Amino acid sequence: MARAALDLSNLVIEAETCATAAPDVMPAERAGCLADTFKALADPTRVRLLAHLAASPDGTACACHLPDALGISQPTLSHHLKKLTEAGLVTREQRGRWAHYTVVRNVLDVARDFLGESTEGPRCC
Repeated sequence: MARAALDLSNLVIEAETCATAAPDVMPAERAGCLADTFKALADPTRVRLLAHLAASPDGTACACHLPDALGISQPTLSHHLKKLTEAGLVTREQRGRWAHYTVVRNVLDVARDFLGESTEGPRCC
């Protein structure tokens, strides 16, 4: 079987070029802060808890009402509130016998800014 000769005389090979330079790499401290925020929000109970607090008047709620509202035990609530507090998503204020938790909205704004605006509708929610 005869093979046809391949004519490469008209083929122009451009010099390989590197992709344009990437923007500066995010500082490790900022990446760590964002990661802590997203770790805290990686649990469905904490997402529900944060949404409940954010929807409460002034973004504040007494811990005494939260177990029933979320259908969880007091120890479970304490665990999740501790994680949200450590991540800076909520603050805790002791008022007499009960602790009141308030959403720190500017921390959520930082996470929202990092994720950017969605160009499509919600993916799953």
